[in-house]
Amino acid sequence: MTPKIDWSELFFSSTGRAGQVPSIIAAGVLLLFLAVYESVVTGALQFLNWIVYPVLIYCGACVVSKRLHDRGRSGWWAAIILLAVVMVWPRPTGFFDFIAVFVLVWAVIDLCVMPGERGDNRYGRTLFRTAMRES
Repeated sequence: MTPKIDWSELFFSSTGRAGQVPSIIAAGVLLLFLAVYESVVTGALQFLNWIVYPVLIYCGACVVSKRLHDRGRSGWWAAIILLAVVMVWPRPTGFFDFIAVFVLVWAVIDLCVMPGERGDNRYGRTLFRTAMRES
């Protein structure tokens, strides 16, 4: 049985829950896309930044929010995590950037290492577990 993940739901909706593996893959895809985009786009094409960055931030907020829901936390914590990502990208330089690094280390441990809540919580079922049960 192969569970099916609705990737458009994961990237474009902040409601519901998402398990560890789909969230890690989605976050990796977003970060990889950002790195490739920044290495390719130069000069006259920089006007695209006004379109690409808001879309990436929105998709990142949706992915992180769903993972936070799976851990039983409010999706609004995603704002702090995304602010930390923006502060340290592409590398931390100042004192407050290193505070953001601390926030990101906490987020990686909490969202990538720790398992989600078992069963239903106030945010619903995980996408992965729902797909497993319905198969």
